[in-house]
Amino acid sequence: MGAILAELIDTGEKRDERGRRIVTTKQRELLLAAYAQSGLTQRVFAEREGIKYHTLVDWLAQARQRGDAAKPGPRFQELRLGPIGTAARAAPLEVALPNGLVVRGTNATAMAALVRALLEGAPC
Repeated sequence: MGAILAELIDTGEKRDERGRRIVTTKQRELLLAAYAQSGLTQRVFAEREGIKYHTLVDWLAQARQRGDAAKPGPRFQELRLGPIGTAARAAPLEVALPNGLVVRGTNATAMAALVRALLEGAPC
């Protein structure tokens, strides 16, 4: 087995005794604002920024409790309907969300995407 070479690069970030980055309150606020404007899912945003997913979730929950969380705007997805008469042949579907909203349609794939977007965009 050959020798293992390693290089330590000091990025200037503060770290705790377990090696985790220490983020200042200002940096956290900037990250939360960037998340609110990104339109990305929490998981994708956390991966992109190098933050653990559960850390981001915790920061968002704390911000909601303080009442200072930037609320994401509504998210929309374009749905393309087939020719007239197609819906009549498909079995109707209905999804009742925990907040009382009912989504009805015939395209299971499009409805699943819509429900996912609704659930990610606002707490139910």
